[in-house]
Amino acid sequence: MSSSNPGSPSATATSSSSASSFSSKAHSCIQALSSILSTVPSSVSSSSSLLHDPTVSSQISTLLRDPDSGSGDNNLCRWLYDTFHSPDPELKLVVLRFVPIVAGIYLSRIALRKSLAGFEAILLALYAHETTARDGQPISVNVPDLTQPSIYHEAKSSVKTQATELNLAVISPTLEPHGTVRSSRRARIVGVALELYYSKISQMPVSSKLEFCEFCDIWATGIQNKPSSSSSSKQKTILLPWELLQPSLRILGHCLLGAHKSKKLYEAASMATKSLYERSLHDIDAKAILATSSLLRLEKMALDPKLNVDHTEIDMSLAL
Repeated sequence: MSSSNPGSPSATATSSSSASSFSSKAHSCIQALSSILSTVPSSVSSSSSLLHDPTVSSQISTLLRDPDSGSGDNNLCRWLYDTFHSPDPELKLVVLRFVPIVAGIYLSRIALRKSLAGFEAILLALYAHETTARDGQPISVNVPDLTQPSIYHEAKSSVKTQATELNLAVISPTLEPHGTVRSSRRARIVGVALELYYSKISQMPVSSKLEFCEFCDIWATGIQNKPSSSSSSKQKTILLPWELLQPSLRILGHCLLGAHKSKKLYEAASMATKSLYERSLHDIDAKAILATSSLLRLEKMALDPKLNVDHTEIDMSLAL
């Protein structure tokens, strides 16, 4: 059996063909979008420019916030749904860029009992994508097992246990296929969409993360500031089960502690985290209180170098 050399003419031709195909898909998507938006700048000619162009993003965000958006026959929702199913990974990023505003508006309008089939189709597409990608496996991480000795400590007991069972922490359980959004599944489906967003968060523009912080604050407080106005409106607060709260805190953690240089994003994330902490206190949710207060503690440590101490480092002032 022979395999193609990455530098061979056939491999180069295949790569060139794929790039040409993706470019064609991007052009088709931009053309379709131009019939929905009032204007698409001539500089928007690729998937990357579509993702980062502020004019396009602003127009899409405005249309998604429209009181009549989110219905099953909404052209923009259809465009987002079709674009996410493109084989071009960068076009998928374009759709993920608007996950905060789609999820935010969708959850904020649930109590209105109006058709949101367009938003639900997008969220279900993201959920189905993750279900297939995970292939029946949960997302888990290994955590330190303090019953076993390490270079930093000796275990007090020598109880023999299976380390795999003790060290495995499940971040996101196994996904079950869902073709519709029911009230009992809603938090899980939206939460998985946020998990997918988080997995690509380093590639998301700051404006997208700011929208997420905005809706986190609305979810927690029920208070929505009206654009171009000093007034605000009170809405019914939504339920914040762990399926929604955990991915939200992971995203906020990136906004607070990530390598970005945006002061505006940091301040918005800090406010959203404090609102979620106050909400968890109001709900008397011990798990949420621990998670939100821990994130606030990490924020404080990041701001104060005196609190950011690595206790595994040897204090050279004590060296002989």
